[in-house]
Amino acid sequence: MNKILEFGRRALFIARVITGYEERKIRAHRLMLQKQIEEVRYDPLAQAKREGLKRIPEQVILSEVRRMVDEMQTVLRQFEETEAAIEEYLKPLDKNAKIIMNMQLEKEEKSAKEMLRAMHQEAFLKKLEQEKVVDLRELTEKNHKKSESSAPREDDQSRPKT
Repeated sequence: MNKILEFGRRALFIARVITGYEERKIRAHRLMLQKQIEEVRYDPLAQAKREGLKRIPEQVILSEVRRMVDEMQTVLRQFEETEAAIEEYLKPLDKNAKIIMNMQLEKEEKSAKEMLRAMHQEAFLKKLEQEKVVDLRELTEKNHKKSESSAPREDDQSRPKT
């Protein structure tokens, strides 16, 4: 029985499509929807309603942005407070580190001065030693010249005196 009813419905639908009744019905429905849309489009109340709906997301976005800015300012204030607390906590350590650094610098300066003094002393001793060597050479050369000048030459001895 259901099969017969189903077959009958299909047959009527095919007859309507063939005659164009279904097509006219669809067109009429589309035109009616289009008219409704145009009426709403040109209706001032509907237009105001649509603009109000458009503004709502803008207002929501603006309120979100304001909320986020407030949160960021709060976080920034907390960060600055935390930074100040950390600096206050580390002040004694900074003082101690400064004292230690100054002590180390003084030690380094002392050792550098001592090294410089030792280098000057060593250079002075080398200079004295070189002067002594030069003096000894000069003395030996003078002695050698004296001994040569005071001793008769071999050439002089071989010559007969006249």
